[in-house]
Amino acid sequence: MFFKLILLFTITPIIELFILIQLSKITSVWTTIGIVLATGIIGAYLAKSEGKLVLSRIRTELNYGRIPGNELLNGLCILIGGALLLTPGLITDTLGFVLVIPGTREIFKSILKKKFKKMIESGNIYFYFRR
Repeated sequence: MFFKLILLFTITPIIELFILIQLSKITSVWTTIGIVLATGIIGAYLAKSEGKLVLSRIRTELNYGRIPGNELLNGLCILIGGALLLTPGLITDTLGFVLVIPGTREIFKSILKKKFKKMIESGNIYFYFRR
């Protein structure tokens, strides 16, 4: 797992840098910088507004005495998506927007739910609830 993370954090920036250099050759350096800045600003705004909506829904669920599991997954996706949107690069921006936009976020939530269910069934994860 550690080796995979090292590969992820070294190969991804190299690929992102290569794509940004190629984009600047096709358009211009200023256009490329503008795209990076625009996606960062738009992404931060979108992540903030979606995050506020999720927090509101979590509070509502808790007020009704329900565990907000689905909304917690939404929050996790928005958090990861927001971090990716603040990272310069087109691949990370695309993945970040997919995680922040509600419709496309459902794909990742279903994958996470399956993974969590598999981990619980295999005994690799435990949940404790205190009252």
